[in-house]
Amino acid sequence: MPAPQTALAPDTLTAPQRVALEGAPLQLGFGPIRHVRLRPVHHAFSYPGFFMRLRIDGDFAVRAAQGLGRWFGFERRAPISFHAADHGDGHTPLEDWIRSRCREAGVNADGPIWLHTFPRMLGYAFKPVSFWFCHRADGELVTVIAEVNNTFNERHCYLLSQPDGAPLSQGRAMQATKVFHVSPFCSVTGSYTFRFFNRADRALARIDYHDEEGPLLLTSFSGAMVAASRATVRRAIVGQPFFTIGVITRIHLQALRLWLARVPFHRKPEPPEAFVSRGLP
Repeated sequence: MPAPQTALAPDTLTAPQRVALEGAPLQLGFGPIRHVRLRPVHHAFSYPGFFMRLRIDGDFAVRAAQGLGRWFGFERRAPISFHAADHGDGHTPLEDWIRSRCREAGVNADGPIWLHTFPRMLGYAFKPVSFWFCHRADGELVTVIAEVNNTFNERHCYLLSQPDGAPLSQGRAMQATKVFHVSPFCSVTGSYTFRFFNRADRALARIDYHDEEGPLLLTSFSGAMVAASRATVRRAIVGQPFFTIGVITRIHLQALRLWLARVPFHRKPEPPEAFVSRGLP
């Protein structure tokens, strides 16, 4: 079983290809989702997936979606769709919501905002984790927000930024104390380590969970990026029409396997009072 990725392969794009892809405000990433549990039993799995990378500030993604026809819906029903209510607090406009979170953290994120997330497929959404990448006007990345959903319809955000709002370097390890219940086979203790590698042609997010004994879960998802078009959207629909249903199905199937292996079970605690918790690089 392949381990979660730790870096990206060399860039193979030509300069014009790179410029064109960087300018596409709505993109799809196709690649593996990987998960390894180290103890008390070794448990690993990997499956193909895809995600969206879309620009949230302004109306860039909205306008790009208009050219995708009936296959993709922005705030409307379609085989693949994006709905703002699936993110943030569920009702505040997303750009307003994310910029408010940055201001509260004392970070000047007045530039582009990119969201990496799983889509709704055939009207169904389950997004275990989404990532917001918030930049200054000069293009420097200054904040990442990991938005986590559990199977109890609860949501929590881990905000990652430098205390002084300085830029975040590519691939830098950033920690956050775990405060939100996700799996009944992990207690709400310990911490996460996040690493992100983003460029025009590929994206990689790695999340490692450590408890009091050390590393416990190693996870990653990555993808080769393509501009969203009618052809690439059809590719996603034909190749993985039940992707989001498959995500929740796999979660319960893997939970059953852990239960049968007698991995200790933890009951769900009350969610944290704060909707956003601060992590430190």
